[in-house]
Amino acid sequence: MDKIRIGIVGYGNLGKSAEIGIRQNKDMELAGIFTRRDPLSINTVTEGVPVYHLDASETMKDKIDVMLLCGGSASDIPEQGPMFAGMFNTVDGYDTHANIPDYFNTINNIALKAGKLCIVSSGWDPGMFSINRLYAEAILPEGNTYTFWGKGVSQGHSDAIRRVKGVLDAKQYTIPKENAIETVKRGLMPELTVREKHLRVCFVVAEEGADKKQIEHDIVTMPNYFSDYDTDVHFITQEELDKEHSGLPHGGVVIRYGKTGLYGENSHTIEYKLQLDSNPNFTANVMLAYARAAYRLNIEGVTGAKTVADIAPAYLSLRSGEEIRKDII
Repeated sequence: MDKIRIGIVGYGNLGKSAEIGIRQNKDMELAGIFTRRDPLSINTVTEGVPVYHLDASETMKDKIDVMLLCGGSASDIPEQGPMFAGMFNTVDGYDTHANIPDYFNTINNIALKAGKLCIVSSGWDPGMFSINRLYAEAILPEGNTYTFWGKGVSQGHSDAIRRVKGVLDAKQYTIPKENAIETVKRGLMPELTVREKHLRVCFVVAEEGADKKQIEHDIVTMPNYFSDYDTDVHFITQEELDKEHSGLPHGGVVIRYGKTGLYGENSHTIEYKLQLDSNPNFTANVMLAYARAAYRLNIEGVTGAKTVADIAPAYLSLRSGEEIRKDII
């Protein structure tokens, strides 16, 4: 069987994790890594992996089946997604929830014209959590769904802080509020704002002489990231950040509480939980599963943009349909 040829755009934490993940998928091979940096400056995990400058990607149209967009910043994917959708089947982890509808429409128009299949926002949230929210709501239409993230490092939010003027480095932790979780689990079905559900804690290394009050203001008022949340900002040294905050754990839980019965007399709880040692490792593996789906669907003639909600789970699996029916169903 021919292997699915995977390309990786970007070689930060997510790109490195994707390279490792490809080795664990026997139906895939790494065709190349693409970077804005000097290719000679990239030290890959696996010796001999070809590294190209981003400008060379168009010459690889016939050598890559699916391109994984592993950009390291919030601005990378909105720029790269439309560019690559016209050349390759793609999978990305675009995670600015509020902007996903517009982003989807942009990618869909380009991919349809190019005859490509592009799966957007495929990580764990958006991604695996999205699927579980959808399943739970479909099964229990009378009820409420609650999503709690953390405790863990948000790479997107950490990157957003690092783009604030005067910031050298930063890590942001998303921490669920335990009283909110307990209220949900008691079946009270509260209406909770994002502020009531989560705390965001930021550890920031400021440039020497930078206005820390202005940095804190710029962080806590940042739309789509911090403005709707209780946010604590702590200024520390680079040494403290490297020593105390070098890991990338994350996780969270989706809870659906619903009622059934003629009079709503039966209560049900659906819960899906993730506890991740490495956010980028897990996210990369999700994206690789959807790369398999993108490849298979495009062979069948499917084009345009898709989300994880549009993809049947059998397309993600290394197993055949017969094996799934025998061992899993």
